[in-house]
Amino acid sequence: MEPRDDRSGASGEERAVVRPDRARDRDAEGRARNARPRDGLGRPLPYGAPGVLRAPEGVVRTAGASVDEAQELLRAGRPFHAHEVFEDAWKSGPEEERALWRGLAQTAVGLTHAARGNTTGGARLLRRGADEVARWAAAGGPAEAAPGGLDTGGVVAWARALADRVDAEGQVADAAAVAPRLRASH
Repeated sequence: MEPRDDRSGASGEERAVVRPDRARDRDAEGRARNARPRDGLGRPLPYGAPGVLRAPEGVVRTAGASVDEAQELLRAGRPFHAHEVFEDAWKSGPEEERALWRGLAQTAVGLTHAARGNTTGGARLLRRGADEVARWAAAGGPAEAAPGGLDTGGVVAWARALADRVDAEGQVADAAAVAPRLRASH
């Protein structure tokens, strides 16, 4: 990427940082891809600001590896990044699992929105994700267990309870403190 220039006005007002050539950020394949650093909740930061490492996109993982990586990100208070892991599983996994992974991605985005202060959107996405996971589980899913050892009932209960709490109390102050446990503890 080319360097950015600040272009801040003398008045002290902060303006958007733009590329000198005004071109869009692009990845190695030439697709438009925002290269700004992100904070732990996925919000874009100014170019040059320190951000958190982003979860790589388009990675094909086993179901277990997806659950492990997403759980670590959730425990670290990074639900936006966990959503990207779930999204990869949704897009690359077997057709019969896609609704499950999509629902999990929606719950992670719901937690992201709630932690950012968007309580209406957060609660809505938490419920939508919970409903998607519950529908997948009710439709049969794998007979022996959910992919990656997921505790679908636990995730559904967590998402619905958190949505109710967000509706009642407002913003989630600490995404890590309310993160779900994706597998049942034994």
